[in-house]
Amino acid sequence: MQAVLPFPEISPEIVSVTIFGLELALRWYALAYIVGILIGWRLVVMAVNRPRLWPHGEAPMTAEQVEELLTWVILGVIIGGRLGFVFFYKPAYYLENPLEIPMIWQGGMAFHGGLLGVIIAGGVFCWRNGIPMLSAADALALAAPPGILLGRIANFINAELWGRPSYVPWAMVFPTDPLGLPRHPSQLYEAFLEGFVLMVVLICLVWVRRSLHEPGRTAGIFFAGYGIGRFIVEWFRESDPQFYLGNPYGYAVYWGEYGLSMGQLLSLPMIAIGLALAAWARRRAAYA
Repeated sequence: MQAVLPFPEISPEIVSVTIFGLELALRWYALAYIVGILIGWRLVVMAVNRPRLWPHGEAPMTAEQVEELLTWVILGVIIGGRLGFVFFYKPAYYLENPLEIPMIWQGGMAFHGGLLGVIIAGGVFCWRNGIPMLSAADALALAAPPGILLGRIANFINAELWGRPSYVPWAMVFPTDPLGLPRHPSQLYEAFLEGFVLMVVLICLVWVRRSLHEPGRTAGIFFAGYGIGRFIVEWFRESDPQFYLGNPYGYAVYWGEYGLSMGQLLSLPMIAIGLALAAWARRRAAYA
């Protein structure tokens, strides 16, 4: 039985040039990072330029400080995302090949590692500049979903991180799949849930419900929302091969007929922390 939808033939490279024998290429994945960061930056600048959205009618940082924070965030995303992939997904391989750790152009970034990198970089920036960390976390949470949305679309164009075999009408045969099986386009599921839906929810919370008046609430909802979306999509996403621990499902943890992938294991703490943070922020604001 064949997949109903053909995989679109889109080159991962937008443009490629050769200079002095060195080939330089602009890829959709890199463009997704760049455009996602720019959109997120503009969303935060729009928010800080509207003091009424913040506690006591005062934004926690200036537009100039948002630009400075952007540099720290980029470093946190790249370093944290790469090290997260190395330690969460392929520690044994990179222990044998440590010189390949900096080679991010070969691929291999982990969202949870990138998130941890942003938290650390953002925390240091706030400490150095006397910026309230919870309000800064809310601002960064508002900025994150556009990048996630575009990044997952780039994963789809690259034909990577595809889903489990399926014969749903929208299943596709990915050209990188050695088995040539129809699969869920799980990258698009993630783009929709973790990117688009979460972006709409946070924008509505900030501009309609004024959630920034409760420092930490927007960040908590982002953590929980992303974790829930990722946990759901992992049921349709092919598990990473390094986690096939002697079971037919490829789960990182396997209990009878049920199991959890590494993505789900990493998402559970996000859900718990996010819900707790959002509830605490709401309660704290109520008694302030």
